[in-house]
Amino acid sequence: MRFFKNFQCQGFTKSEFQVTLILGLSTATGNCCSSTNLGRERAHWFSYAILAFIIPFTSSISSNVLRCLNTLFGLNINKRRFYTFMASNKIPWHNLWAALWHLIPDPLSDGRLMIALDDFINPKTGRNIFGCSHIFDHAAKDNQSKYPWAQNVVLIGLLKVIKGRWACLPLSQRFYLPQKAINAKSDNMRVAGKVVSFQTKLQQAVEMVIQVAQHFAGVDIIIVCDSWFGNNGLFKPLRTKLGNFVHLLSRLRSNTVLYSIPKIGSSKKPGRPKKYGSRLGSCAEMAAAFMAYASTYHVFLYGKYREVNAYSQIVMLKTLKCPVRVVWVFRKTQWIAIFSTDLKLSVEQIIEYYGARWKIESGFKEIKQDIGSSKSQTRNAQAVINHINFSIMAATIIWIYGSRLENIPERRHKVKGRNSFAFSDLRHIIAKSALSDDFHAVCNQDNKLPRKSFLEALLRMVG
Repeated sequence: MRFFKNFQCQGFTKSEFQVTLILGLSTATGNCCSSTNLGRERAHWFSYAILAFIIPFTSSISSNVLRCLNTLFGLNINKRRFYTFMASNKIPWHNLWAALWHLIPDPLSDGRLMIALDDFINPKTGRNIFGCSHIFDHAAKDNQSKYPWAQNVVLIGLLKVIKGRWACLPLSQRFYLPQKAINAKSDNMRVAGKVVSFQTKLQQAVEMVIQVAQHFAGVDIIIVCDSWFGNNGLFKPLRTKLGNFVHLLSRLRSNTVLYSIPKIGSSKKPGRPKKYGSRLGSCAEMAAAFMAYASTYHVFLYGKYREVNAYSQIVMLKTLKCPVRVVWVFRKTQWIAIFSTDLKLSVEQIIEYYGARWKIESGFKEIKQDIGSSKSQTRNAQAVINHINFSIMAATIIWIYGSRLENIPERRHKVKGRNSFAFSDLRHIIAKSALSDDFHAVCNQDNKLPRKSFLEALLRMVG
């Protein structure tokens, strides 16, 4: 942490500044390893391994990471020792993630910690890959299997505006292991030879959110998720553990029944007071009734300000047993209903925050395709866990790096209607900095590699 307070006054050039920033992010996490000789070596390798995952050459399968470390960074790591490191159970991921959370600048949005929650699948080929089972894919195309052989990962990420655009910074993940496969005592459901205990996706999500909430103590938290996660199975245990600091922002199903706020009478009657008022109707019925009363709002949505027709009302929700603010958003022929348990949020904020939830879907693409987690060929349980953590942590460091840049990065590949920079632009900037001559000057490495150009290094990498 002290690194970020001091590095601006050391007389670095702009390129050296970027290199030092990269090393500071990776080294700050690598310092969580033990102080033994092996621990210091793991910390050194860890810092460069993170950079190898970040640099956009090929997919970050373990063999490519090794080639990057040896070819581009000149570490000359023994192959056997490298694969032992990548499958080591000595990497302190819990401490590493906590250290990385400390490095996120200004994590709050409007005074709240915005956490996106969702899950994704990683299709694989091979029978003995840890965490793989036949998982239902609701987004499968007509020519794809509805139940691919894949890993299922539950992930939470921080929603944050970076240089004028929303981004999702992954914070934690869990492999969802189906109960049927665990009960069958399948070999690919074991960690260190032991069968793990079953947890539902909601239980895993609650565990991760509580861990993050304890780190960022004393702030309001809003969980932004889709309708599958947005229910009392998530909300009740979080409220029990964290109290009224945690709120839920999600989408309502069309058949959800809504009730009015109960009126508090002046005269006392026997029995407990009413919890719910009169039945207002289903979400779809109320949408049809309120469409004519919708107002136009100016909302920052999907990268620019847009005119949105919406109607809002505070109602009681029996599924959560509490009052919520429901916002119906109307388009020409379609509508959606979004609710928030935080009644202080405005209509514009609710719409903008739920629109920002899509960034976690973009994050899945960044982790799986851009960084290359889906191409990983690891099978051993600890190697699989390490690789997904490397991939997700690399994505988080890239966004932290982007948020700490002085200027807004320029978009390299122009797309009509999109002016903001992309995830790939940040990786390109990091690659140029990490492979510049200043990289070794800042690292104080003795074994400099003779390279004539960036292209030559790239050819050595993919050759």
